[in-house]
Amino acid sequence: MVKVFEPPVFCYHEIVHNRWVVEAFSKAGVVFVDSIEEVPEGAPLMLSAHGSPPSILAAAGEKAGFVVDAVCPLVTKVHHELSCLSNSGYDVLYVGHVGHDEAIGTVAVAPEAITLIEPESSLEDFDPKDPTKVGLFAQTTLALHEWEIVLERAREKYPDIATARKSDLCYATTNRQHAVREMAAVSDVILVVGSGTSSNTRALVRVASAEGTPAYRIESASEIDTDWISEARVVGVTAGASAPDHLVWEVVEAVNPTSGFEIFEIIREGEYFPPPPRLRALLEVLDNLLRAMMTVQGSSQPGPLDTDREWSASAALASLDVLSP
Repeated sequence: MVKVFEPPVFCYHEIVHNRWVVEAFSKAGVVFVDSIEEVPEGAPLMLSAHGSPPSILAAAGEKAGFVVDAVCPLVTKVHHELSCLSNSGYDVLYVGHVGHDEAIGTVAVAPEAITLIEPESSLEDFDPKDPTKVGLFAQTTLALHEWEIVLERAREKYPDIATARKSDLCYATTNRQHAVREMAAVSDVILVVGSGTSSNTRALVRVASAEGTPAYRIESASEIDTDWISEARVVGVTAGASAPDHLVWEVVEAVNPTSGFEIFEIIREGEYFPPPPRLRALLEVLDNLLRAMMTVQGSSQPGPLDTDREWSASAALASLDVLSP
């Protein structure tokens, strides 16, 4: 969007919960706002990956000139499931973190039917109209072991409880949690790269700690306390789902392992998420226009959407051509 539109481009809430990414986009001409009222009439606007309340979607459509909803498809799945159950008369327990953007947007889908609880909360205060019509869903970035504990408690209390047939938890965060659990068994300490506002980053710290391995969250290599690693033979390094790769490698360099390093891999991800529909449509129009203006010889060159499966977050950030914050 910052390459298609003349900056500033506006974004409702942080596009992802990572300080470095947000600062990089800010330098590229993105203005992050916490209210649609802050967006000038007719300006281009993106809505964050965490999902927005229906009222925000409506207000954005009225205020902005072009709106791209960059909500994660996994969050959209949860919104759809919650809406279906609430429309069928269910009372729904939603396990998430109070104040988190994703939780705020999800609860707003059916506020009269949804009760938000923290993972460690008791179910005693939940009083459904019909105990046989109770639903249970989760914030996608929740720690897997926390979700499993709540799910077990809820099933004991409400045997007929309805939940997603396929887990709502984000595959990227769940895979990282599995990796950290196994990494903890061979590491003396684990460093988790990511921002304090990132739910899945904080979950990685809790997963490692639950395995008995000290874990510390850091924004970047500059925050490493040498006392954490001075006696460690093996240091594990991981990152939240929205942390850029280069920050991870800077941490590896700062640790300066005497015996080198190895990549700890438990699964290779192959999921593909196309660009948001409105952005994809815009790029297709622009691509076709450019092809029509080009010579016959150049028109056979692949356009940006022909190679979008090859895109990566690191390449996208590098294309912004901004200095590291």
